[in-house]
Amino acid sequence: MQKYGVNELRRMYLQFFESKDHLAMKSFSLVPHNDNSLLLINAGMAPLKPYFTGQEIPPKRRVTTCQKCVRTGDIENVGKTARHLTFFEMLGNFSFGDYFKHEAIAWSWEFLTKVIGMEPERLYPSIYGEDEEAYDIWTKEIGVPGEKITRFYRDENGECDNFWEHGAGPCGPCSEIYYDRGEKYGCGKPDCKVGCDCDRFMEVWNNVFTQFNGDGHGGYEELQNKNIDTGMGLERLAVVVQDVDSVFDIDTMKAIRDRICDMAHTQYQIDDEKDVSIRLITDHIRSSTFLISDGVMPSNEGRGYVLRRLIRRAARHGRKLGIDGAFLAELSKTVISESKDGYPELEEKKEFILNVLNKEEEQFNKTIDQGIAILNEMQEAMAAKGQKELSGADAFKLYDTYGFPLDITTEILEEKGCTVDEEGFKKFMEEQKDKARKARKETNYMGAEETVYQQIDPAITSKFVGYHNLEHDSKITVLTTETELVDALTDGQAGTVIVEETPFYATMGGQKADVGTILVGDSEFVVEDTVHLQGGKIGHIGKVTKGMIKKGDTATLKVCSKNRLDTGKNHSATHLLQKALRQVLGNHVEQKGSYVDAERLRFDFSHFSAMTPEEIAQVEEIVNDQISASLDVVTEEMTLEEAKNTGAMALFGEKYGDKVRVVKMGDFSTELCGGTHVANTSVIASFKIISESGVAAGVRRIEALTSTGLMKYYDNIEKELNAAAKAAKAEPEKLEKKIQSMQEEIRALQSENEKLKTKLANEAAGDVDSQIQEIAGVKVLAMSVPEVDMNGLRTLGDQMKEKIGEGVVVLASAVGGKVSLLAMATNDAMKHGAHAGNLIKAIASEVGGGGGGRPNMAQAGGKNPAGIDNAIAKVKEVLEGQLK
Repeated sequence: MQKYGVNELRRMYLQFFESKDHLAMKSFSLVPHNDNSLLLINAGMAPLKPYFTGQEIPPKRRVTTCQKCVRTGDIENVGKTARHLTFFEMLGNFSFGDYFKHEAIAWSWEFLTKVIGMEPERLYPSIYGEDEEAYDIWTKEIGVPGEKITRFYRDENGECDNFWEHGAGPCGPCSEIYYDRGEKYGCGKPDCKVGCDCDRFMEVWNNVFTQFNGDGHGGYEELQNKNIDTGMGLERLAVVVQDVDSVFDIDTMKAIRDRICDMAHTQYQIDDEKDVSIRLITDHIRSSTFLISDGVMPSNEGRGYVLRRLIRRAARHGRKLGIDGAFLAELSKTVISESKDGYPELEEKKEFILNVLNKEEEQFNKTIDQGIAILNEMQEAMAAKGQKELSGADAFKLYDTYGFPLDITTEILEEKGCTVDEEGFKKFMEEQKDKARKARKETNYMGAEETVYQQIDPAITSKFVGYHNLEHDSKITVLTTETELVDALTDGQAGTVIVEETPFYATMGGQKADVGTILVGDSEFVVEDTVHLQGGKIGHIGKVTKGMIKKGDTATLKVCSKNRLDTGKNHSATHLLQKALRQVLGNHVEQKGSYVDAERLRFDFSHFSAMTPEEIAQVEEIVNDQISASLDVVTEEMTLEEAKNTGAMALFGEKYGDKVRVVKMGDFSTELCGGTHVANTSVIASFKIISESGVAAGVRRIEALTSTGLMKYYDNIEKELNAAAKAAKAEPEKLEKKIQSMQEEIRALQSENEKLKTKLANEAAGDVDSQIQEIAGVKVLAMSVPEVDMNGLRTLGDQMKEKIGEGVVVLASAVGGKVSLLAMATNDAMKHGAHAGNLIKAIASEVGGGGGGRPNMAQAGGKNPAGIDNAIAKVKEVLEGQLK
């Protein structure tokens, strides 16, 4: 079995199931969407629950994913063992009422044996004890001997690992596949087998057959639409494929582990206590990096607290290893480097991730030294009194006065054989919350959590004046930081600016907000976003980059004209696009959502099938024709009734006021719209659809580019084309012919290579006749040949069979330290009792391997070339026992 890296295995799995007509979907966020039952996504099927329950229609009935997961139930054991992880990746293939057991089992076997190359004889399926259908598929269709299949039954409580159910609802039996890692990973017990707690038989695949609807009381009814939910831990698969001791030794994890050792100037597996810290940091930095990438921010509750706890535990164990200063952001770079192949968003969000880690670790470092010093004093006082438990009052004092987290207090004391009175701590926490509740004013705003914006005087409002003006002078009425109202913001401070009148367009209707600057004399505030706030206010969010701005100042607000113009081009193009879609596809097309910024446009619309290339080309042509027609873009305010009389298109379900804004592009398009646009369609310059895809049942999505964004797109394509041409040593315009020529040359070389291999194998065989012996009247040729791979051995074996006529051929060879064994038996030899599979199994141990196969042909591999002569010599002994 070849040793593949984690990123290779992920790609191989997804590509395999794509070849089986599955839709490969990107991993969902670790933050559950519309699922309050989960704090974080903890399994591959968790984000797909709406498809299984029928609440949503899946984009395809066959889906495959590699899903990011976080589980924190065993966080206390992370680091202490080589098994436990908080972050892991779950490979999965899913069927929503499409295929079932036959395909699921066959494909699991095919992937493991044919794609990955696992030896079939080392794979052991398990089934639910009463699932005869799965048993028949394994034995009759796959060909696994019945004695290799383990049945798991319900225990006295009615529970069974191989029957998946959670209360009432869809449920069903499972069929797992275990890989025998060999005796070196075993417990040494004579009855060691599948299901043993040791590390020898490792589960690598779990097929869940959702075929029943359970009533929660032992009653089951067959489902009309049966589903498949397959789960396979990527890290666990890599352990088997790479033949390493634990998940902390696989390539991507080892890179992080080694970086920690470099930082700490230590080595792994020389000190058990240090190893705990190394493993813990390795795991926690992966989890933290991925959580931040998905938008989780450190806080004191919910998933934010999970992240904060992971970061703080990692930071503390870094100190235990002797790492000086903040190190987690630097270590996160290794996580990103190792995982960006499957998750490119890590690289895209790299600076953000590193910034969050830096700030959180710095904040923790400010408290930990003081907290540890106080805790040491408390522990000394405990020791003097002969106590082993820190009081709830002291634990609360550490938390409330010094900001020292309870879980860190508990962990430090646990290492010293002491405990914490957690019930007492909780009592003090509740008392504090009661005092705060009584002292606090009502802070809730319309049922939502209060922010700094609810502290603003409700009488203050803002007016947008930027349809035609990109620069405007206005008075600053409000300044805020993230947490409070202030009278001034100074250099480096982030916050929000509100003025009486603004030319900045705030995000609305799918159009991204304006950016720009607010100037007061020589002072500058860079506007990074503009938002609508409650009560008719418009907030300019950003940062002071120079000087100081004060409440009451008259400021000059300047919108970035290029950003506004490019955004306007994309927005106007969406209007042309919608009308073109209605002309090509029909009047059922309605806008279901849109997004436009300076870079690109996205348009979601109602349609029930993928657009054909011809339809896409037709839509592009219509839009570009209207751009070339130089249509004037005219806007006008009128009543809703007047707008309807003009034939203006409105968004279904949208609430409109008494006055609406109508945007008209020549006689081609008329729509209700409050966004910003170009003055003439010719300004858009060009339009190109980049992708068309489905986003929900009956909803399609078009991504497109115009003008500047399109030129960047073509520039990138041109660079890639030139780079490819350079690599192929051809002119760009001749690249296709060059590739065809190279492919023909490769095919010719491959053919020549096979011929040379065959020739070399024949030469390596030497004088065959002198090596043929006879055992019980059957000709036997058992020989070693140098440097021939398994393909070469099979070719040579066929030739040797022809040479001896009837009999048994056994060949052995070593290439690169790995041994290949091959056994073949003719029909006559088999009639005399010869069995190639049993023969190969008997001699493979001599080369440190295992194998097996059919009576007529079998093969094996091994790791001990020095044992080849013994294996060849043993052939005679084994055949003497087989032949009649």
